[in-house]
Amino acid sequence: MKLLVLADIDDFRWLGGNGRADVLLALGDVADAVILQAAEAWHCPAVLAVKGNHDADTPFPAPIVDLHLRTIDLGGLSFGGLNGCLQYKPRGFFLYEQEEIEAYLQTFPAVNIFISHNSPRRVHDREDEIHTGFSGLNHYIERAAPRLLLHGHQHRNCETAVKRTRVVGCFGWRAIEIRP
Repeated sequence: MKLLVLADIDDFRWLGGNGRADVLLALGDVADAVILQAAEAWHCPAVLAVKGNHDADTPFPAPIVDLHLRTIDLGGLSFGGLNGCLQYKPRGFFLYEQEEIEAYLQTFPAVNIFISHNSPRRVHDREDEIHTGFSGLNHYIERAAPRLLLHGHQHRNCETAVKRTRVVGCFGWRAIEIRP
């Protein structure tokens, strides 16, 4: 299965060319119009997304599926997701305390692919008050062992193995192959 992954794109139109992908995964801080344009350009039949700290508090337009604290099965793989980042300012959307994320993920079901705007704590985070990862994601990895955890927010393209989980940070866009 080919995944087209988008995160933290500042442009208001899709500049990533075209191709074919089975699923588009948007990891936050990407305009809805860009998500839809990318899905069309890459012929993606399924579009799953979470919101980032710069996204509006409005529902995604169809056919984008909001994956925040939900699961979905596609093509023999299960997907789950989480919005937002660490609370770094008094007001705003999709800002959470570490304890909130711990509670949200404590009983979240195991999935093959987990998408998040933020990274796990001390895995790709930048150790500042804005780009600090969620410790709840570390505990989720320990408990549920997703095959793949994709995140944005850190403005880095990087990859790290955490136990049996492949943690991939995305900035801009990338295509990833995964077997069901």
